[in-house]
Amino acid sequence: MILGTIRMKIPPKKRDEALQILKSIAGQCEVYSGCLGCHIYQDVLEDNVLIFEERWRSKEDLEHHLRSGEYRSVLMVMEMALKHPEVRFNTVSTSTGIETIEKARNSTR
Repeated sequence: MILGTIRMKIPPKKRDEALQILKSIAGQCEVYSGCLGCHIYQDVLEDNVLIFEERWRSKEDLEHHLRSGEYRSVLMVMEMALKHPEVRFNTVSTSTGIETIEKARNSTR
């Protein structure tokens, strides 16, 4: 799985426009083959920061999306940012859940 994250500080006057565009892209992404999810978050610790997160099944699926016409809208929102957005693509090879917490909490030291 590939996890793509874009963290952007958007000017307050552009926030509504940026959210509208990102919501549209998130809705479109989730119907694409290979998309495992798309979410938009707001940083509660830093004003005007939006986080756009996408999860893709494979590198090929992600690259197809990055070349799409729809992704131009994401790039447009990135251009609205007050400073260079933080962009990360992480490859996730394993994923666990609550069992990791339970195992750690129940292990003897």
